[in-house]
Amino acid sequence: MVSRHHLDPADRAPLLHWLIFTGLCLFAAVLLWHYGLVRQMLAVDRTYISSVIVLLYFGASLHCLWRLIAVSREADAARGAAQLFAQGGQRVVVAGDGVAIDGVGMLPKGLMASHIRDLAVKSALQSGRRLDQTLLLRRLAGNLRGSNGFGGFAGDTLMKLGLIGTIVGFIMMLAPIAGLDTGNQGAIKASMNLMSEGMAVAMYTTLAGLIGSILIRIQYYMLEDATAKLFAFAVGVIDVHAVSLLEREAEHPR
Repeated sequence: MVSRHHLDPADRAPLLHWLIFTGLCLFAAVLLWHYGLVRQMLAVDRTYISSVIVLLYFGASLHCLWRLIAVSREADAARGAAQLFAQGGQRVVVAGDGVAIDGVGMLPKGLMASHIRDLAVKSALQSGRRLDQTLLLRRLAGNLRGSNGFGGFAGDTLMKLGLIGTIVGFIMMLAPIAGLDTGNQGAIKASMNLMSEGMAVAMYTTLAGLIGSILIRIQYYMLEDATAKLFAFAVGVIDVHAVSLLEREAEHPR
């Protein structure tokens, strides 16, 4: 089996890009905390919508990290399988729940190896007919994407929470006007304080929702790009090497 130490460093590039991006975001958050902006936002927002947005952002970021690690591992396995195919071999052999290249070795376990195993089983059952892997490729693409769709849900949710905060803030701002006694200076002052608090809630929640949504979408764009590149690489290896060996074996069985 091919050692992971000899694999292309590009397989880890999406994870490194995420770490750099997150590091910059954390640095910006530390600066905002140092100047009191974050503490002011959390103190002024009595609805706690901003706190929910922050928690959801951290949860989505951790999910994106988990998916990037999974994609990087699959990229390692795919690169290892490609190197094994490059060493030669005349047959693709199903071995238990894995698959091997005759005379070379077992393919690293992963989604691509599972796909090639299914192709080998299908080729054996079809008795020499041409392989059609359309449905299997759709399944491979779906498995590689996994729960990446959570990024779109999280981004939309953050933006909608920000809009909800905007509406709630305006309600808080306009509510004191209904019973305002223009002759009572104390009531006017108290109403102005309530109106400023409502405006602060509207602005802070909107800002937190928009920024959080943008940052989450950037992270998941990195994830989707890495997944698309992995799928394209896997399809190339499968079509060029695995399918060719399987169809040749089907035409000239031993």
